[in-house]
Amino acid sequence: MISFFTAVFYQPIYNVLVFLINVLPWADAGVIIILVTLLVRFILFPLSQKSIRTQLKMRDIGPELEAIKLKYVNDKQEQAKQTMAFYKQKGVNPFSGFFAILIQFPIIIALYRIFLGSGISKIDPGLLYSFIHVPSHAVSMMFLGFISLTSKNIIFALLAAITQFIQAQIITPPAPPVVAGAQKSIGNDLARSMTFQSKYVLPIMIFFIAFAVSAAVSLYWIVSNTFSICQELFVRWHHKRQS
Repeated sequence: MISFFTAVFYQPIYNVLVFLINVLPWADAGVIIILVTLLVRFILFPLSQKSIRTQLKMRDIGPELEAIKLKYVNDKQEQAKQTMAFYKQKGVNPFSGFFAILIQFPIIIALYRIFLGSGISKIDPGLLYSFIHVPSHAVSMMFLGFISLTSKNIIFALLAAITQFIQAQIITPPAPPVVAGAQKSIGNDLARSMTFQSKYVLPIMIFFIAFAVSAAVSLYWIVSNTFSICQELFVRWHHKRQS
């Protein structure tokens, strides 16, 4: 499992970092991380775009889904069957966005491991591909000349949390409203709980995690979240124009 992680995530990201150091001798490690983050997000863009479009379609068909739930409220098995048939009819896969979210976790872990020690200031030739060469110059680990990327940084941790909070406010669908006198639903209660955690609990967790690790990982989070915000707004604008 460790060798799989190294081969699929750690080593490719490490080599991309070293490649950029070679072709951009003027860039510090922060600039390199920003470029790698943007490259990763552009590669994942088709998956993320599909996820956003699915969310928008789910909102559009929300009233029809609610009608199915009410129609088969006493027959959960038939309700599930009709719901899946409805998804198929509308061409919607509610689980399509999970991969785009999950794929980012090993990337974050890989960056954390890379910058756990000296970062990329000391290159390990044993990790390089045959066509990637050891840079002839040392890369600065000081972003913009004064921010150490191998140390903790509370400002970067706070920015990671803030951008996550903004992203959550934009992308998280509103929780089902609590209707007085209505029968309680486990699904609705779970949806309200997940909405609350996504909007408020997750940003707080990210702050503490980002502060516990190096500023390099926080920088990745900041750039990735900002990209997600811009991507969400762009896809929504495009979807609205097509509607």
